[in-house]
Amino acid sequence: TVYWLWTNSSPVPCSVGHDPDIFPRVKGFPRKVFEYLDGREFLRDYYAHQKEHEYGFSYRVLARRAGCKSSNFPHLVMQGKRNLSRDSAIRFAEACGLKGGEVEYFSDLVALNQAKSQREKEHWYQSLTKHSQFRRVHHLTQAQASYFSHWYIPAIRELAAREDFIAAPEWLSQVLVPAISEAQAKRALKTLQVLGLLSHSADGKVGPAQGLVSSGGPLGHHLVKFHRAMLTRASAAIELVPREEREISSLTLCVSQERMLQLKEEIRAFRKHLLQTAEADDHPERVVQIGFQLFPLSKDPHDEK
Repeated sequence: TVYWLWTNSSPVPCSVGHDPDIFPRVKGFPRKVFEYLDGREFLRDYYAHQKEHEYGFSYRVLARRAGCKSSNFPHLVMQGKRNLSRDSAIRFAEACGLKGGEVEYFSDLVALNQAKSQREKEHWYQSLTKHSQFRRVHHLTQAQASYFSHWYIPAIRELAAREDFIAAPEWLSQVLVPAISEAQAKRALKTLQVLGLLSHSADGKVGPAQGLVSSGGPLGHHLVKFHRAMLTRASAAIELVPREEREISSLTLCVSQERMLQLKEEIRAFRKHLLQTAEADDHPERVVQIGFQLFPLSKDPHDEK
């Protein structure tokens, strides 16, 4: 392609080839970075938008704007094959036109998505919650985080199936084992209401609603916290709950890799069966927690070779 420079007399060719940066960059990417919970998804959406609206936009152009030596690096990042350092995350954010708090949010989000340990993930999630726009856009996500962060919130949701359920902090604080404070019960009720997990009948009675709480997605580390909390409750139950009211046992087996996967599927099937059994109960009275654990205690022999 030949670009022309217009003088007072006649047009003169000034360059041969294509330099995308001589064109104005497209502004007005339709989505705010604060809407995202996955930094790679933001980059993919931004790239697709620019590719459609900015003439000549490419991975090479984005790489140059972000100060990358490899023209294919942005593509590898979007595919999840490469990670971004804190410094490169900031440069990518600025290359995408982000400014101020947007840049900080994007770099925090990248750090969360790439974190390895639960402690790291929790640290960077707390950093995200400091951004007011995140709290405004993701208030439901925060409620989901609270739901999985406290063992007694799912317990209260199930407790609402009782005919004599009372949505009052003073009642809830005494009926759970172990007892919780009235302040905790009050926050739990608010969380359940935000998530739409409690229903109100015409006569004012409160009961469970048929809502679902997502446990996956980029912020699935909340579910890990939930499992840890319930394992702690299981450990405490050995001392707190009479033997005739609990069943805590385990097996240590040596099986093939194929059989181990089969056992995992059987646990999933049994879990669904128990759920269906509970749903068919017309007179629910007590909330129980049933846990399943299957994990290897030795290495895969194929990995040792």
